[in-house]
Amino acid sequence: MNWIEGIILGAVQGLTEFLPISSSGHLVLFQNFLGFKEPELFFDICLHVGTLSAICLFFFQDIRRIGVSLLAVPGRLKQGEGLREQLKNTPPLRLAAFIIVGTIPTGIIGCCISTISHVCFSSIRFVGFMLLVTGTLLALTKRFQKGDRDFSGFKVTDALLIGLAQGLAILPGISRSGATISAGLFAGINRETSARYSFLLSIPAIFGAVLMEWESSVQGSMPVHVIVVGTVTAAIVGYASLKLLMWMLKKGDFFVFAPYCWITGAVAIALSF
Repeated sequence: MNWIEGIILGAVQGLTEFLPISSSGHLVLFQNFLGFKEPELFFDICLHVGTLSAICLFFFQDIRRIGVSLLAVPGRLKQGEGLREQLKNTPPLRLAAFIIVGTIPTGIIGCCISTISHVCFSSIRFVGFMLLVTGTLLALTKRFQKGDRDFSGFKVTDALLIGLAQGLAILPGISRSGATISAGLFAGINRETSARYSFLLSIPAIFGAVLMEWESSVQGSMPVHVIVVGTVTAAIVGYASLKLLMWMLKKGDFFVFAPYCWITGAVAIALSF
């Protein structure tokens, strides 16, 4: 693999990881229709590190506030302020708790589905049908644009619902951002809060997946400069994609990705026969 291919793969990862069109689904389609070879595991991990970096940079202020609130917990406990009281009085700490709650169903469902995921990844038809599902979810969000709840009105059931959606997104063709943001909108959460929680919730999920894959990966024969270029490209394009998506959400245009998912899914199904 040369550096140009590294840039292309990094750009594809950065685009499809955040825009609600399913990165895993596109990987399957590229492999089957365009002769695209799955990258080495180590390179794939590095691309995910790139997109994870984009999330951390984009939501740095949220992450910083969460970190500060977590570090302050022991001292506040010593001063007699109970954990329940801290959660009530500290929004960033409450957000951290909701991220932990949302990660639980993601982990459980992810572990269950991972046992059959190899079958799903080998079926173009399955990916096509899941893209149709993603498109339908996105289209339905047009009717759920007026949610007014932010993190002050966030509930445990909201975290569990969005975490459940993230777990199901391990299936190729189901967009993680599409499923989680849609779930938030369906629950009556406003657009910005749904997106912020969706991407903050993705941090432990992506980080956990990277750690699990890292143990079985080796650098292999891929040149270091290709890995670096691909990772940096994934981070830059990913950051730009995040900015675009957040802008479209503010305008209420999240559903515009639905036709693309429907067309791509229908073509995949038709070509699978």
